[in-house]
Amino acid sequence: MIAPTFGLTFPHTWQVEILQARPVILPARHFVYPREVEEIERGALEMVVRPDELGSTPFLATCALGFRDPAVPTGIWSAPNPREMCAVSGGYAYIIDTAAPEHFTMLSYRPVLQVHPIVNQGLLLFVGHRSIFAWGKEGEAWETVKLSDEGVTVTGIEGTVLRGLGWNMMTDKETPFALDLQAGVLLTK
Repeated sequence: MIAPTFGLTFPHTWQVEILQARPVILPARHFVYPREVEEIERGALEMVVRPDELGSTPFLATCALGFRDPAVPTGIWSAPNPREMCAVSGGYAYIIDTAAPEHFTMLSYRPVLQVHPIVNQGLLLFVGHRSIFAWGKEGEAWETVKLSDEGVTVTGIEGTVLRGLGWNMMTDKETPFALDLQAGVLLTK
């Protein structure tokens, strides 16, 4: 497995330890994400999660691996909601409620190519091949329209504006765009 990334920029109420392999003896609390998955046979991100909440016990989280490709991320990010943890395993992204680990969301983006925490906006951004998806404190915040035919590049973030490039198949050129981070809509030039 590629060395995982850690993006712990948001305040969080949990700790995590990434394991090199699944323990021989599984703990009583073990959660597999997604629940019914054949991808586990390809590999998984295995981690012990320790919620800081009183009375919560640690659990083993097994997140199915999406792709074995260095172009897609693997790692752990804190989320806008302090109880939530974002685990990305080979481009498959999971948002896990660490206080109630049976509650999780597997993002429909496959693969996620980049993860950008935007703390001042309270958003965790997921960049795919054609668009961007935002996760906020209450869950899904917004999803953009198609920004590219194949490949979105984030070039900068200034206040509430994200700037980037998207490849246009018809012109065979990179086309710049500006995105309002509060609403997830394109800004006119």
